[in-house]
Amino acid sequence: MTLEELVGQRLVFGLPGTRIRPEDVSLFRETGAGGLILYRRNFESARQLVALIAELEETLGRRLLVATDHEGGRVIMLGEGVTIFPDNLAVGASGEALFAERQGRMEARELRRLGIDVNLAPVLDVLTEAPSPNIGIRSYGKDPARVARFGAARIRGMQGAGLSACGKHFPGKGHSPLDAHWGLPTIPSTWDEMRRIHLPPFLAAIEAGVDLIMTSHPLYPALDPAPRTPATFSRRIVADLLRGELGYGGVIASDDLEMRAIDELCQVGEAALKATEAGHDLLLVCHTASAQRQVWAALLEAYREKRLPRGELEASVARIARLRAKRDRRFEGGEPRAEVGGTPLARAIATEAVTLLQPGPADFRKRLNGAAAVIFPRFSRLADRITIEPPLRDERAYLAAAFGLLGVTPEILLVGIEPADAEVEEAAGLAARSDVTLLFLFDAHLYPSNKRLLDRLQATASALAVALLRNPYDAVFLKPGVLGVTAYGFRLCQLAAVIARLLLPGDSPTGPGPAPGARPG
Repeated sequence: MTLEELVGQRLVFGLPGTRIRPEDVSLFRETGAGGLILYRRNFESARQLVALIAELEETLGRRLLVATDHEGGRVIMLGEGVTIFPDNLAVGASGEALFAERQGRMEARELRRLGIDVNLAPVLDVLTEAPSPNIGIRSYGKDPARVARFGAARIRGMQGAGLSACGKHFPGKGHSPLDAHWGLPTIPSTWDEMRRIHLPPFLAAIEAGVDLIMTSHPLYPALDPAPRTPATFSRRIVADLLRGELGYGGVIASDDLEMRAIDELCQVGEAALKATEAGHDLLLVCHTASAQRQVWAALLEAYREKRLPRGELEASVARIARLRAKRDRRFEGGEPRAEVGGTPLARAIATEAVTLLQPGPADFRKRLNGAAAVIFPRFSRLADRITIEPPLRDERAYLAAAFGLLGVTPEILLVGIEPADAEVEEAAGLAARSDVTLLFLFDAHLYPSNKRLLDRLQATASALAVALLRNPYDAVFLKPGVLGVTAYGFRLCQLAAVIARLLLPGDSPTGPGPAPGARPG
């Protein structure tokens, strides 16, 4: 290969839309970019996505390495032809690692039909007692052994069915106080803490033969004290620890170099050089053509001037070539479709994951025979930012049907994801005149207006049940006597599991449960 071709093989670029434009083709031709990452902005339908990949490869006359973030739960990029599984924290809470392996097998078959080579999952970050705004329900839990077991099981499932997996975010950022998409986090953990808590899942992934590992953008000053050196730029963390000490021989990928955490440190071209020097094979530049061209030009100039060693470049490209060779066919398995067993598996996981956080009134179910109120966020307003399942785009109709099937006809009030003061007061008035109120709460620890909503309902409702829809940290806000329950996510299978737990006879929703704030290990 020429130097230009070698450099191109290391680059993974995103595209802006659902159709291939002449300028997109020019970008891939000029840079020789070897990888394509797909986002929601690229997805209109399964048929359209297949056509997009096929057209780009046919026009270029070469095979690309096609990747996407298909974590399950909160992070889903493709809205058709796939099963929407619960979040990892729900899978971990189920207690059954076989669920994770079966999920991996099913999503592998689904994604391969859509033309995907690499799933940038699973998340192997371990939670701690400190709230993690970016990871949360994306993690399998706070027990390193459980995260290791479930992560390795899913990797085996995916890769056994023909899809490359990617463990992330090395060396572990489940305790990051800041989302790297929006700023530069600092994690003060010592080497001892990292080895005890955060590295074991990555060791299990390596033992399971994971094809890729993705690094993370936070600063780890106790691991690498060099100023302004996040893990992405750290040779001590990437080359010395991951490649050297841990003996990882697969492909190492950076996280997106266009995140704000990197912007706070340097220009994207310089970031690509630093990430390369640290020991990465693949560099992800996911959003803008100008940044993508800057990265290509900076790398090419550095190799031409011998500021970067060509030998390491060739070794990286050889690892990428071995990865490509595992996926020598596109669109394996026929027409895109969700696996037949996917939905029952997702429902089973969600049902097992439902966790009682705090007991409520002993007569809770009797009160459902009276005036019941349901207060629920307008998830449809998030549809331009994240994948929202079609039934949930009409929240009122969905809730009326879901509760109606179980014999309850509640008065439904929809509020904003961040409720306005008037909505909070309207909810309080509804709760005051109802026999029982069910609040579906969205991250009160992050959104003050949701905390105000919870506080007002706890002050006015005669009987209150609160279903935590996303991260379970809000359990600490529940007052005694308020029923608290969570399924660790807001996908349809999880909502159905919570509603069934609250309304159906069987396991009592009011009996003893974990202490407030408890989360699965």
